[in-house]
Amino acid sequence: MSCSGRNWIRLGAILAAAGVALGAFGAHGLRDLVSAERLITWETAVRYHLLHALGLVLLGVLSTPTAGYQWCGRLFVLGIALFSGSLYLLVLFDVPMLGALTPFGGVALILAWLLLAFSPDGRDQSRP
Repeated sequence: MSCSGRNWIRLGAILAAAGVALGAFGAHGLRDLVSAERLITWETAVRYHLLHALGLVLLGVLSTPTAGYQWCGRLFVLGIALFSGSLYLLVLFDVPMLGALTPFGGVALILAWLLLAFSPDGRDQSRP
């Protein structure tokens, strides 16, 4: 799967909208259903979800069709799914074993940022 810059922006914006909705759900829908500790876990999931959705938007703004940038985007999506997704499921279904997926999501997010930092951007470096 290869995405254009515009598609990374779209995907990041959609994920950001979902993050806001999930944040509101946590603040209003879960308040009386789960413990305060689980609400903090939910808030952590939402925070990472939103920050990395914005990372996808940034990638789209900067994006040129390089393999490094494409992998960066894929890793952001995978990281959001594994890190935030596992925490959302942990809170909703109270299955602590799901927390074992969270570090893999964290590693994917770290790798995405490192790829963004060190991937060539595909622009012609000889032009002023």
